[in-house]
Amino acid sequence: MVTDTISDMLTRIRNANMIKHQIVQIPGTKMSKAIALILKEEGFIEDFETYQENSFEYLLISLKYKGKSREPVIYKMQRVSKPGLRVYTSAKELPKVLDNLGIAIISTSKGVMTNLKAKELGIGGEVLCYIW
Repeated sequence: MVTDTISDMLTRIRNANMIKHQIVQIPGTKMSKAIALILKEEGFIEDFETYQENSFEYLLISLKYKGKSREPVIYKMQRVSKPGLRVYTSAKELPKVLDNLGIAIISTSKGVMTNLKAKELGIGGEVLCYIW
């Protein structure tokens, strides 16, 4: 059993991107669905869907590539807050990822969102990961 589902999700996407897979399967949790929704809204993945198999829920994420050489849209994914070391930030100190070319995914009291939306709402939270 995986204890850190967010790291597991990021690693599966990173590995699938390296070998240019079109689809990656991830165990479905509320957090992984929220992160997948953000990735879709920000244009990092094509789409995702959920399905049930033997009473377990899974996410199928369709990865996005550009050009004939199939360069991955996601250049890098980096986990920030870990189970052993949580990283929190205030609304004033929200991180900028590559001068807002990338995103930071923040878990706030109003739900999981990007650093730009959290700044707009004026709330801080736990910094889950950086994606660019």
